[in-house]
Amino acid sequence: MRITVSFAAIAFSLGVLAQQPATTSNDVLAALKQKEAMQNNSMVKNVPFENIGPTIMSGRIVDVAVNPNNPNEFYAAYASGGLWHTTNNGTTFTPILDNTNTQNVGDIAVDWKNRTIWVGTGENNSSRSSYAGMGILKSSDNGKSWTYMGLPDTQHIGRILINPNNPNEVVVGAVGHLYSQNDARGVYKTTDGGATWKKTLFINNNSGIIDVAFAPENFDVMYAAAWDKDRKAWNFNGSGTGSGIYKSTNGGDSWQKIADDSGFPIGEGVGRIGLAVYDANTVYAIHDSQFRRPKEDKKRDDKGLTKEDFKSMSKNDFLALSDKKLNTFLKRNGFQEKYRAENVKQLVRANEVKPEDIAKYLEDANSLLFDTPVKGAEVYRTDDGGKTWKKTHEGQIDDLFFSYGYYFAQIRVHPNNKNKIYTAGVPIIKSNDGGKTFTSINRENVHADHHALWINPNLEGHLINGNDGGINISYDDGETWIKCNSPSVGQFYAVNVDYNEPYNVYGGLQDNGVWVGPSNHKEDKSWHQEGKYAYESIMGGDGMQVMIDNRNTDIVYTGFQFGNYYRINRETGERKYIQPKHELGESPYRFNWQTPILLSEHNQDILYYGGNKLMRSMNKGDDWTAISDDLTNGGKKGNVAYGTITTIAESPKQFGLLYTGSDDGLVHVTKNGGATWTNISSGLPKDLWVSRVVASAHKKGRVYVTLNGYRWDDFTPYIYVSDNYGATWKSISNGIPASPVNVIREDVTNEAILYTGTDNGLYVSLDQGNSWEAFSGGLPSVAVHDLVIQTKANDLVVGTHGRSIYKTNLTAVQQLNTIKDKSFYAFNIPTVKFSGYWGNSWSKWLQPYEPEHTLKLYTKSSGNIKIKVMKGKSVLQEIQHKADNGLNFITYDMTITEKGRKALIKESDDVVIAKKTNGKYYLPKGDYTIVFEQGNNTTKQTLKVE
Repeated sequence: MRITVSFAAIAFSLGVLAQQPATTSNDVLAALKQKEAMQNNSMVKNVPFENIGPTIMSGRIVDVAVNPNNPNEFYAAYASGGLWHTTNNGTTFTPILDNTNTQNVGDIAVDWKNRTIWVGTGENNSSRSSYAGMGILKSSDNGKSWTYMGLPDTQHIGRILINPNNPNEVVVGAVGHLYSQNDARGVYKTTDGGATWKKTLFINNNSGIIDVAFAPENFDVMYAAAWDKDRKAWNFNGSGTGSGIYKSTNGGDSWQKIADDSGFPIGEGVGRIGLAVYDANTVYAIHDSQFRRPKEDKKRDDKGLTKEDFKSMSKNDFLALSDKKLNTFLKRNGFQEKYRAENVKQLVRANEVKPEDIAKYLEDANSLLFDTPVKGAEVYRTDDGGKTWKKTHEGQIDDLFFSYGYYFAQIRVHPNNKNKIYTAGVPIIKSNDGGKTFTSINRENVHADHHALWINPNLEGHLINGNDGGINISYDDGETWIKCNSPSVGQFYAVNVDYNEPYNVYGGLQDNGVWVGPSNHKEDKSWHQEGKYAYESIMGGDGMQVMIDNRNTDIVYTGFQFGNYYRINRETGERKYIQPKHELGESPYRFNWQTPILLSEHNQDILYYGGNKLMRSMNKGDDWTAISDDLTNGGKKGNVAYGTITTIAESPKQFGLLYTGSDDGLVHVTKNGGATWTNISSGLPKDLWVSRVVASAHKKGRVYVTLNGYRWDDFTPYIYVSDNYGATWKSISNGIPASPVNVIREDVTNEAILYTGTDNGLYVSLDQGNSWEAFSGGLPSVAVHDLVIQTKANDLVVGTHGRSIYKTNLTAVQQLNTIKDKSFYAFNIPTVKFSGYWGNSWSKWLQPYEPEHTLKLYTKSSGNIKIKVMKGKSVLQEIQHKADNGLNFITYDMTITEKGRKALIKESDDVVIAKKTNGKYYLPKGDYTIVFEQGNNTTKQTLKVE
């Protein structure tokens, strides 16, 4: 195979990297205003989106705020799913952040005396999908309205504190940018309710404030945790000399760093810190120690081989190993079947491989992240106000943080017992002896990853816990837990559909596996009675892409993070691990966190798989062949897989016409099934994450590319199209407010219509990207990660990263191009099936069934319209509606008036129209005319009830 290499690839390999500029706070705010204006004027703002769940697995909680006088009332803040309120102990929740410009939350604080809510936007966990915010929001009416309180460039908020004696005095810890340096990190304070802010602590432009806590009896005494971190797409250094603990004795007006000789760790290995203040003197700090563990000289208890053994093993020693011992190691570590003791020894004898290649085979791009022997979780305590600190336990707290403690580091102390503490990680653990010993309080219905905990000071054992799986409540100190997952807040990376009737929706979620469920799902609690939730889990881990065999929808290809994919037979339960393996002696393949897979449209036995090379299987993943060389810039040294393929596209018009995109900005094409490849990245911005490549179904040479600057804190929308296989590119993102782009899809019936999902919403273009309209009907400002069109139902299915899955029918949108120049237009009305249940119920204690039928209307100008339901010249019902310019969706409940009933009976003696139990009359079977009037404009459609 041959690859044409661009100059950009050469420059990258020499260490030249085109650093993208971070988007300024002014541009972020301007983009939010722009989007708001677009939504107000959009032709598609009323297109209704229906949330179809799922809810049961929930999404990542970052904080909870509980009413101290009534713990049945609390707020739950989701990382990318908004703020939700419950007054019935988590039985139901109401979203209260939907009318703002973001759903991304880092922390919340509530002044319960005055019912004022403060929201710090932008998640604080610094994960792969921790989205930036817009600063601080404030509400005094339980979220009906919000006031923007500034701090736009903080982007990620660690903690908010309200003075219990002065609600206008608020202290905020700001983490700052996730992927770039900035000066907005630190501690901010307001004494006028947020009208003005003063930065009272700044360490450096890499070190933000991840936690702040005050002494319950004295707001003047507070502690702040500084976190020095440097996240890049290829490496995450979660510790540094800027990390440490600071103390204030004047309510955060000034700060003093805890002395270096206090006993608390100092230096490059100090990672994220969480704080719990019992009183002015007693404080706990949990520390994600990135210092390396000392090498242990003691002999291993087991007699088995380890990867490390092979790194220094001689050829003779290798050949002297027993076949049984070697085979045990090879099988346990997933070596291909062809690599067993006899043939591996032959390869070593022939000098084709070396013993060290056995270790190299296992050291993929993630080894530095997961095999790093860091100390991990440590708990320290001071009893003299921070002057001296002591570790509470011997050795390390293993299996709590592992190597990714940056995601956790939360600690709480019981308000009435200074020796009772809880620490959040994987799992959640508690100590009754001041941190000397710990026990797990994770249970079977509690997610493993924990981020928030509230302890009831007035009822022993009452805990409210927030984790990656939502809200859990315990009344026996963690022995048993209630799960409260009614909000639809799933964080989807990818969605797909099958063509069953009704069709099913599949999707992979952050930390909540892969699920499948019916597209007509409506969330309610009836499944508790039936015993089976509508959605079914088919894979654990961080759920990723899903492919469904269109010949047999029981055959599903899916998996979890870093390219661990399986072929699943859902009918038999069989699953086969299908990740392609490199050859012994070769460098391991690099697989992205969201490794792409693709079933060929032309032959469902053919599966494509993206590592740093593109792999193809001709037999459903049983065997693999690399059909390219490295299609990236070659990777970079770091602890995160980088230099990987992120997206694969196959032309529906030609087998063997394939495209790939990589995380380091390269797009390649092959027209001959991988025999030769061409780098077509010239003319595109350099080094950005290629979030999607789409080969057009309308024109063979047309291809779309979206690039994503999220990992540079660059929120510019990048969308390009080429009509000549990528030889030249045209930008088509003009008019989209600044927000990284995740996905683009063509409409299946009209090549002029495009749909694109960004980190802050969903857009449609009716003119091939020359202009864009914003969707908003029932769809909050949430990250849209994936889009798929189910062609038979003509539905657009939307996978969001924070509000689960939505769908909408595209029929009206697809007709816009032909009607948008009309003044007034009513769409055809589908036939309605009559039901004797309309307006009735089988018991007076139950609500009668009331139908809803949607009338679709387009008008070029906003204003009042009148809708008449007519039979001949008789008006049976009138509806008044205030129409917006563009598409309107008007609900008609199929009722008629008393006067209309009499008119129908007068017209036909055979008609019987009885009053239903709800006191209403309904249209009988027949043909009716629906008349739409707006000023001098009139249009009609027929409604058939049969």
